Amino acid sequence: MPNDQTLKNLQTALEMEMTAGHQYQLHAQVLDDWGLNLLADKMREEMQEEIGHSDLFMERILFLGGTPEIRFQKQPKKADSLEEMFRMDAEDEQEAIEVYARGAMQAAEVGDIGSRTLFEKIVLDEEGHKAWLDLQLSLIKRLGEKAYSAKWVSFAEESDTEA
Repeated sequence: MPNDQTLKNLQTALEMEMTAGHQYQLHAQVLDDWGLNLLADKMREEMQEEIGHSDLFMERILFLGGTPEIRFQKQPKKADSLEEMFRMDAEDEQEAIEVYARGAMQAAEVGDIGSRTLFEKIVLDEEGHKAWLDLQLSLIKRLGEKAYSAKWVSFAEESDTEA
């Protein structure tokens, strides 16, 4: 069923998801600092989804008798603009799509249906993330970053929302 390559692919995916989750966490903090609290909330949702993906990859590695190694594929990086933030994320999502698609094909070749299915499921999630990021980049290009940013600011005080 599994082979060394499948376990390596799963480990790579785990590292990519750990990186993505913490990249989105950093983005959320930066966006809060910029006053874009609604977009920061969106990034926290993405962070949770990526951490969920890492859980699934860890679970599969353990199921196949491997030992998950918790580490980043690369160090999360602070962006200096929304456009840079979305472009970095879109590039990372595209890389994940390519890596996971290859992982699915290699797992299928050795008859590892469980790993193949996991890679395919997460590829679909990553395609959704990539499409959303591409749309945001398109909106920034058409509207400008200042006009785009206005959508993501909430001026309500916390006490107003608790009533």
